[in-house]
Amino acid sequence: MEVMKLKVRLRQRHFRCIPFLLLLLTHTWSVGTLEERSDDKWMHFRCNDTSSVQMVKVKFSSQVVRNEYIVAFNDYYKTNTREKFITAALNGSGVENWKILTRNNPASDYPSDFDVVLLEETEKLSGLAALNRHPSVRRVTPQRVVHRTLKYVNLTDSKADCLGPGCSYHTWQSSRPLRRSSLAINNQFWQSTGRHTSRRLLRAIPRQITTILQADALWSMGITGTGVKVAVFDTGLAKTHPHFKKIKERTNWTTEKTLDDGLGHGTFVAGVIASSQECLGFAPDAELHVFRVFTNNQVSYTSWFLDAFNYAILKKIGVLNLSIGGPDFMDHPFVDKVWELTANKVIMVSAIGNDGPLYGTLNNPADQMDVIGVGGINFEDQIAKFSSRGMTTWELPQGYGRVKPDIVTYGSAVRGSSIKGSCRTLSGTSVASPVVAGAVTLLASGVLHRGNAINPASMKQALMASARRLPGVNMFEQGHGKLDLLKAYQILNSYKPQASLSPSYVDLTECQYMWPYCTQSLYYGAMPTIVNVTILNGLGVSGHVVGKPQWHPYTPQFGQYLDIALTFSELLWPWSGWMAVSIAAARTAASWEGIAQGHIALTIESPPEDGETESRQSSVKLAIKAKIIPTPPRHKRILWDQYHNLRYPPGYFPRDNLRMKNDPLDWNGDHIHTNFKDMYQHLRNSGYYLEVLGSPFTCFDASQYGTVLLVDAEEEYFPEEVAKLKRDVDNGLSLIVFADWYNVTVMKKVKFYDENTRQWWMPDTGGANVPALNDLLSSWGIALGDRVFEGDYTIGDHDMYYGSGTTIARFPDSGIVISQKLKDQGQEVLGQETEITENVPILGLLQSRAAEKSGRVVIYGDSNCLDNSHLQKDCFWMLDALLEYTSTGHLPSIFKDHQSQFINKITDLPQRMEGNHLYRYSKVLENHMGALQTRALPPCPHLVWAQPIPLNKSAPTNLYKSQKLLSLSIEVPMWRMGPPPKGGAVGQAEGLSGEFWSWRGEGTGIGEYDEDSLSFIPAVALMLLSCIVVFLAYRYYRQRTRPRRKRPPRLRRIMAVLNAGRVPAV
Repeated sequence: MEVMKLKVRLRQRHFRCIPFLLLLLTHTWSVGTLEERSDDKWMHFRCNDTSSVQMVKVKFSSQVVRNEYIVAFNDYYKTNTREKFITAALNGSGVENWKILTRNNPASDYPSDFDVVLLEETEKLSGLAALNRHPSVRRVTPQRVVHRTLKYVNLTDSKADCLGPGCSYHTWQSSRPLRRSSLAINNQFWQSTGRHTSRRLLRAIPRQITTILQADALWSMGITGTGVKVAVFDTGLAKTHPHFKKIKERTNWTTEKTLDDGLGHGTFVAGVIASSQECLGFAPDAELHVFRVFTNNQVSYTSWFLDAFNYAILKKIGVLNLSIGGPDFMDHPFVDKVWELTANKVIMVSAIGNDGPLYGTLNNPADQMDVIGVGGINFEDQIAKFSSRGMTTWELPQGYGRVKPDIVTYGSAVRGSSIKGSCRTLSGTSVASPVVAGAVTLLASGVLHRGNAINPASMKQALMASARRLPGVNMFEQGHGKLDLLKAYQILNSYKPQASLSPSYVDLTECQYMWPYCTQSLYYGAMPTIVNVTILNGLGVSGHVVGKPQWHPYTPQFGQYLDIALTFSELLWPWSGWMAVSIAAARTAASWEGIAQGHIALTIESPPEDGETESRQSSVKLAIKAKIIPTPPRHKRILWDQYHNLRYPPGYFPRDNLRMKNDPLDWNGDHIHTNFKDMYQHLRNSGYYLEVLGSPFTCFDASQYGTVLLVDAEEEYFPEEVAKLKRDVDNGLSLIVFADWYNVTVMKKVKFYDENTRQWWMPDTGGANVPALNDLLSSWGIALGDRVFEGDYTIGDHDMYYGSGTTIARFPDSGIVISQKLKDQGQEVLGQETEITENVPILGLLQSRAAEKSGRVVIYGDSNCLDNSHLQKDCFWMLDALLEYTSTGHLPSIFKDHQSQFINKITDLPQRMEGNHLYRYSKVLENHMGALQTRALPPCPHLVWAQPIPLNKSAPTNLYKSQKLLSLSIEVPMWRMGPPPKGGAVGQAEGLSGEFWSWRGEGTGIGEYDEDSLSFIPAVALMLLSCIVVFLAYRYYRQRTRPRRKRPPRLRRIMAVLNAGRVPAV
């Protein structure tokens, strides 16, 4: 009986274990998958919500205001003092008609560092020169007017916005024309979009964006935005709006006499940040400062922003959201003032832009190093189609762009306050930006006890270090990953001032994240691969690199096969700087293949803070990993000419397709990794190696390359370039030119008059600079005409589209010319009757006869079939065929079968437009005493390779995982976290002891948490606990339902065992 009682007790304990295991299971589920919960009430809300999801399409344009100039001073002065400076400068300059424009706004009563001057300049520009000579004047720049067009479209970005029965799905349509992509591109592993193709649990989307990002966890700790001043620069806000309880101040910087929001955009942005009712904002108790900088007609001026920015500095704003932007990163007064804002510890958050999925479409100021640039994702954690992509284009053509956006967050189907006092749902990066701004405000209010340790750099470091990387998405789409509010708070709560790098490591073998670097290996003789690294300096607003960065190759990992050249900014201000890392294969690796590794070490120093006596220092490392292959054969190497591409800003360079009237500016960089990305991937898939030339033709060794690819060139050419290219082709180099339209009459027609600026905007060239191309091609008797053609045609089995292209006017008789039937688009633009023209020569192929091994020249009149900006039908197949011809001399049959008779025209060739201002932006031309002349040929860039300091150490296999500077235990429960008690030591808050945090002696920059390696733990634990619970329940049920039988006494059982197997006697 005792044995039986014991077993019954054990079975009862099995039963009592079940509630405990269920509790443990529930806890694991809530911690591990908090943001993936499926809640019926939220499902009910989303699928029965009758309000439409609207996409905010934002378009910006910026033009110079005629005769208005912003005179920036070296310091802040009162009105009378500034007037004396300007009067003294202009006296005796010959300028009689000028006046200082009055600015009536809240900043007028305070000293300012600029004035707006209306100046009727003379032909010699003596007034501007006199102002620039004054010792108190820092810079004189034209006043600019900004036009913003907000269009609300009832579309959603993703099917994930509504899930469940009865949901109607919509797809967001790009403003760009739909196009057919090459099949070879879609099946490449580095082309992944991050979508999961396997079956997944569909989860409902909570109503509140704050719930998704777990802001309520911080609210439960008493962190609600108290003590932080947040500014919203937008269209205003009504004083009596019911969603807001702490509108501290509303100011108007426009010419309209109202503070209210007439459009609704400013109300929505403010609601996402600080709404306290219905559709909740992140920081409901923050002080809300509303700056109305746009009129109801969506017009603003640079001077309005400058005054408003000065007032924000005066009011000691802590966080500033700017859900605006545009491509003009050369609006110097605006850019300078943004730097000044962040230097005054204003954390600026800005939208990266809605010009995706095209690359090279980043907006300013989000593309600045000191600003937190925010991209958008949908609720399936996929990059939103509308979100702009990197790289930055400031650095072209000589350098390479920086990584942007910094982070991404939800910007699709987000709910916020409406102008009517209720809620609405919007999409766009102008929605994602206030999500981050609200999160930053909330974070800042939770770490007020950290004092000066929290600044624009440390906040950005924390956001990037805690961000969760999205799988299958490259760094120019997601930056450092998806916003993780709670982990950012954990980092800030124990932050130690330091420097960090972005990207924090360079792995040229890591696809998809390190696209495009991972798509092409290094080899000896190639143009160096340039990685533009941003240095974030959390030590102080200013700093510098101590000495020079050191290159440490790892001997066991063949680091000696890498050559590294380093250039960096002399001053890190404000809070940031740059380091250009040029990576090349060493001469000794000409025939070697393998992986080479090492690291770059540098030390950042900043002045001591108040109460400190010694300078602050922080040492960081940048891990380098690259694959080296033997040098490919010459005919497989293509050189892309970047040097002769010009774009907006600063000049008006029109689009290559005249039908793109809504976006007339060519501003995407014309780089193989921006708007020619698909072409680049296709050529790589075809086995070609592409290198970028950022200097004149005189600076490359033509014997290394099979073909030079010159596409959509707007720049002029040095005479030395023309002569060298002729010699190179004679010696075996081939040239492929994709041109575009050029017609002076059409250029004058596509000018536009801006009513606000009272000024005509005239393009400085056509889609391409045909007169300059004719100078370059004259060595072979080739010339392009000035007629503009458009239309569909077929060559072989390929359907083609010719979009605003030029024609061949002259071509040698020995060459092959292909003609097609096209429409005269130039006549259409000029308002004349259009006609279909037979035999329009558009493609020419020529074998040079200068020498036995001379190269080949190919000319095609349109680049639209290669350019993602306006790609309708790609011509990648034709590019392959042309490269086959230029590389091997074999003429594909498709060209041979479609050649046509061509008669050279003895007409005048296109001439440069009189009065054009191309010299203002050209690297070749200059204006000398009113006459245009060619500049002196610049010297070729010469890299100084860093002296290697070898280390006999092994590199980690995964550079991403090894980049942690802060060791964070993800087991830390949020209820144990919070600001330390007053007077307590920093970092000794409850739940933040050394048990959970540790600092490494040497850092590589603030790390990024390896979420992928830990994300499977909750799922595995759930499965195991479920199995245990089911097993125990089953055992208990069997024991309870099994009929009990009376067990024999112990002695009888023993005798039964002893007699087992014996045959009983009869």
